[in-house]
This record gives sequence, C-alpha cells and structure tokens, in this order.
Amino acid sequence: MKAQELKDKTPDQLKDQLIALKKEAFNLRFQQATGQIESTARMRAVRRDVARVKTILNQKAADAAAQQ
Repeated sequence: MKAQELKDKTPDQLKDQLIALKKEAFNLRFQQATGQIESTARMRAVRRDVARVKTILNQKAADAAAQQ
C-alpha cells in the first residue's frame, strides 16, 4: 500500500482501512501463536500499513484543524 493511495482516501475510508488492517494483524498473531502462519513477512507489512494509515489520518486531522 502506497502513501499516495492513502492520501486520496477520505478519513472515513481510512478508518475502515485501519479496522481491517488491525483485524488482519490480530489474525496473523493468532496464526503465529498456533504455528499455522505461512508468511511472517506479512506481519511486518501489516504493521507498517497500520502506521501509514495512522500517519495520514493524523496529517488530515492537523490540516483540518489548521484551516479552522
């Protein structure tokens, strides 16, 4: 997921994306605990995607606060 793709989304879409990523991270942690995980690299990618989404959300919130 690219940061530019995230910047084009609305805050509501970003929040939905964040919820989906957190669910995926939970499922991946559960798979790791039970020894069923196939791709450990996906855990890292999901964690970074969560950080990207949170960063863009914070930037949009700061922009909205600055405009008021």
